[in-house]
Amino acid sequence: MKILVVGGNFAGATAALELKRKLKDQVEVTLIDRNENFVYIPSLIWVPIKRREVNEIIVPRRPVLEKKGVKFVLDTAIKVEPDENKVYCEKGVYEYDHLIIATGPKVNFDIAPGVKENTCYIGTPPGAMHTREKLEEFKRNPGPIVIGATQNAGCMGAAYEFLFNVEKWLREENIRKKVDLYWITPEPYLGHFGIDGMPLGEAMLKKFMDMFNIKYVTNVGVKEALEDRIVLSNGQEIKSNFTMLMPPFIGVDFVANSPKLETPPNNFIPILDNYRHEKIKNIWGAGLAVNVQAPFSGTDIPFTIPKTGYPSDETGKIVAENIIRTIKGKTKLVEKPWGKITGLCIMDAGKKEVIIFSDTLFKPRKFAIMLPNVLFDINKIILEKYFLWKLKKGYSFLP
Repeated sequence: MKILVVGGNFAGATAALELKRKLKDQVEVTLIDRNENFVYIPSLIWVPIKRREVNEIIVPRRPVLEKKGVKFVLDTAIKVEPDENKVYCEKGVYEYDHLIIATGPKVNFDIAPGVKENTCYIGTPPGAMHTREKLEEFKRNPGPIVIGATQNAGCMGAAYEFLFNVEKWLREENIRKKVDLYWITPEPYLGHFGIDGMPLGEAMLKKFMDMFNIKYVTNVGVKEALEDRIVLSNGQEIKSNFTMLMPPFIGVDFVANSPKLETPPNNFIPILDNYRHEKIKNIWGAGLAVNVQAPFSGTDIPFTIPKTGYPSDETGKIVAENIIRTIKGKTKLVEKPWGKITGLCIMDAGKKEVIIFSDTLFKPRKFAIMLPNVLFDINKIILEKYFLWKLKKGYSFLP
């Protein structure tokens, strides 16, 4: 039995390792990724301000996977042909009995003119390092800063974290008084996060904004990003010497090049609640590659849900379990839609933190809480160390 996994970060690595751990020699598990290393993406917010170096938050994939019996292939997947049960890559063609697509997303920098050319992005190691360079240049010519998210974005949390870290960095560099700091967001209110908010979330973030003297504009998109200013959808212009925006995510080229997957226009994988493709029984989606409907509607400026590491890890486990059940001839599969996964996040706020926890990511919820820790972001650091340790050891079965 051949199981092929395309994509090797949270979801893909977890699924591959769990399948091999539970089925052992019954399956041949191969993971394909175009990058040699796993990246702990949540810590990229610290790279621009030099709190982390990239080499501190990466783990080489090959030794971890192959030690656990998973074959690692360094290659770029081009397309899948479901009728042939084959994935075509730049360097070869790979057959499968079951395929897991866990590619993560592609960033749509074309969401507005100038976003690609005139703003920074912190979601990749090269992007984080480019942002570091721009901040170093900014120190020599301080002025207004704009941080936020564009229309259709879904990862507001990371942008919020970067905002508060930059505010802290400005104080440490003794240039805070020279900087007007702005937050822009498509959210109708602070702390919506694409999950329709959390109890006391809006009030807490307003307090943070007031405490740190951050000006904010909600319910806006980006019309154009120029070298020295941002033009908003409401006609407002904000001058900016440094801009970091979170654009929207869309599906990767591998998926876009595979028309038989019948994806929606965003090129994410259409899945059932058990993460099996809606129409193709031996193709599964996991992590950020899956299509998830937002649980809210009617906002003036479009935006969508967050797709973060914890749900990605969970979907990897669900997919692994359901493939195992399918191989064993069982018909009852685990069903847990994205919005029913536990909401667990620790939002860094510049050496402070907010712990966000709820029984489900989307409403209705039975339990939801936001707990601020204004002393130190110790839990954020513990979570980072835990996930890096877990990955280095290949302990995919752990939470």
